[in-house]
Order: sequence, then C-alpha cells, then structure tokens
Amino acid sequence: MDTLRDAILRAATNRRAPLPRTGGLAAADVDGAARDVLDRVLGGLWEHGWLPVDVVEVVRRGADPRAESVVVDAIARTLAGYRSLHPEWVEQAATVGAVVWWESSEPYLSQWAARHIEVLDEAVAVVVAALSALVSLPVLPQIVPPPGTLLADVTHHHVDPKVLKRVRGLLAKAESTAYPEEAEALSAKAQELVTRHALERMPTEAATTASRRVWLDKRYFDGKAQIVHVVAEANRCRAVVYDLGFVALVGEELDLEIVELLSASLLVQATRAMVAAGEGARKGDEARSLAYRKSFLLSYAHRVGERLKAANEPPADDDRLLPVLAERKRAVDQLFTTLFARTVAKSTPIRSEAGWNAGRAAANRADLDVRRP
Repeated sequence: MDTLRDAILRAATNRRAPLPRTGGLAAADVDGAARDVLDRVLGGLWEHGWLPVDVVEVVRRGADPRAESVVVDAIARTLAGYRSLHPEWVEQAATVGAVVWWESSEPYLSQWAARHIEVLDEAVAVVVAALSALVSLPVLPQIVPPPGTLLADVTHHHVDPKVLKRVRGLLAKAESTAYPEEAEALSAKAQELVTRHALERMPTEAATTASRRVWLDKRYFDGKAQIVHVVAEANRCRAVVYDLGFVALVGEELDLEIVELLSASLLVQATRAMVAAGEGARKGDEARSLAYRKSFLLSYAHRVGERLKAANEPPADDDRLLPVLAERKRAVDQLFTTLFARTVAKSTPIRSEAGWNAGRAAANRADLDVRRP
C-alpha cells in the first residue's frame, strides 16, 4: 500500500506521471492509500493556517469539479477525529457541508464511486485531481487555533439580532431594486445603522480582535477586492489582498461581521451597476470590454469608499468613545503586523477612462452622507 500511496502523491505533484491503476488491487487497499494521502495533506494545511472554506474554495477554482466533493468528505473525516475544535471550525465545516454520509465499515472510495456513478479507477483520478490543487499551497497566517488545540473560553461579539434583521432587510431591498439611487441610499442607511450599533457598544464591551478571509469570484477580482478593501477601511478594519482569490481582514469581531455583511451586498450592487452601464452597447463597444468593466469597478469602489468613510466619522466630542477607538486601532494594527509582517503595495492600471467615469457616476448618484445631526 505504501507504493500505491507514493504513486497517488507522485501523480498529484507531477501531471505527467501515470495514474495508479487499481486493477487486481483490493478496494480496501486502494481506499486506504487514497484516504491516507488526502488526510496527510489536509492535516498539513490545517497546521499551515488553512481552514475548511479556504480549502474548498481553492479546489473549486482549479480542479476537476468532482474533486470538491472528495475534499469536502475528507474534511468531514479529518475533523471527526478531533475532540477539541474551535467554534469557527465547526461553523466552517457546516458551511461547506462536511458531514460523514458513508458507512465507515466499507471502503469510502467504492461508496463515492457508486454515489457518483463512476468506476474505482475514476474515483482515484478524482482524488489525484483534488491533491494536485492542494499539495503546493503556501503557508497562511494561523488565524484560528488548529484542530486538537486546547481552547480557553471563546468569546464572540455579534451584531444584535434585531439590528441584523433590519440591516439584512435594507440590503435585500437594495439588491432587488432596479434604481441605483435607491440601492445606494438603502445601503447607506444599512451602514449608518450598523455603525451606530457598533459605536454604542464600544465603551461597554471588551474588544476581541481577529482575522477573517473573504473569498471572491475570479472574474474582475481586482475591482471586487477593492470594494471589500474600502468597506473594511470605513469600518475600522485593515485588509490584505491575496492573489489566491481572497481578501484577509483584521479588525474587531463586530466590525468584521459588519464588513462581511456590507461587502456582500455592495458587490451585488456594483456588479449590477457595471452590467447596466453596458446595456444597449453593441458587441465590440468599449462599454462591453474587459478594461471598461475593470475600470468601472475600481472607480465605483474608490468613490463609495470616500463616501462611507465620510459617513462613518465618529463624533469628535465624545470623551468616552475616542480613547476606545484609539485603543482598538492599536490592537488591530498590532495583530495586522503580527499576521502580515511582509506586505507589498500593488497598483492596478486604469485602462478605460470611460469606465472610470461611469463607475464614479454610479457611486455619485445618491447622497450617501447619512450622518445624524
């Protein structure tokens, strides 16, 4: 079986290597070899800062579509062996649907093959495809204690359910309306609501600084990442963009929750506005070009960021709040420096003036100055 393990790993790291053939081998041996290699690779990723959602997202982007199901099952299998898991692991496992559905007394790969109407050799090929997407991944900062770590009491600060319901309602309306002005006004109202909620809680609650990752679609990635970046800055967080396909955020947990919520909605609205700007254009027109759409999203992000930041300025005369904000900024900066000791500034060229102007106009249509008197 060691030879089969080696063959599977060799095929995953070298696409020219022949796939191991299973003819004449017992299904249990094939299953054990494939399972051992997958579990070993995943265990290494857990120690190197990767989380279940990260692993599934990277496989989804670069492997055989069937490989995602094998990886999700491997996640369920590896996590089931731990007695101590941080709540974030439990939540992420649920998010990707990692549950043990197979009968543990029978070889897993045979059951997977039957479920997906495949032969055993094809199941091994899918395992190799999954491994090929995982074996060369870089080390990420450890943002959640790995499985098996002894945990102290874990405290989470969440948006109040009543506030969250109102914010989700506003954002749902913003995403469904066909009028950009109304969408931006509703988004601004949601931002005002969560900002007021966060600022009111600050003087009375201890801060819990953390890091999260927001994965984005690869298409127009730079523009979408910039939208997340400006929302983070407007909400007292810091962000780092990874070319792997995600934005890493650092901030107080309540602020991070706000950033994820608002970013998701603004990405929907920005994409809709971008597509609407090209409606009526003929094939080959600039308004339907890649350069136009990239420039549109970058400009949209830039202008929305300016307005959100202006809307979120804390009151300058609140003697209780200003020291708390200063202390939390120090905590965020400290964690950011610890996690990301080496960062590189990146500039993205604007190749369409028309796209830039259209994006800025889309972000300018509504009055986003939602500060209360």
